[in-house]
Amino acid sequence: MSKKEISFEQALCELEETVKALESGEKTLQESMELYEKGIMLSKQCAAALDGARQKIITLTEAESEGENDA
Repeated sequence: MSKKEISFEQALCELEETVKALESGEKTLQESMELYEKGIMLSKQCAAALDGARQKIITLTEAESEGENDA
């Protein structure tokens, strides 16, 4: 599966759909393994996006704090 760049919201939606498909129990073993692999990839993509957002918030908060201390 190629790694395509999609938005966090799209990745999360696809992840939810993937989990539902896995939980349905209607997939073959091969299909389930492919869905599981897709789910792991989407989960990692979502986690990376959240980590990036968290780091940006920390950076902005620290910059704001430093600005207040300089005043």
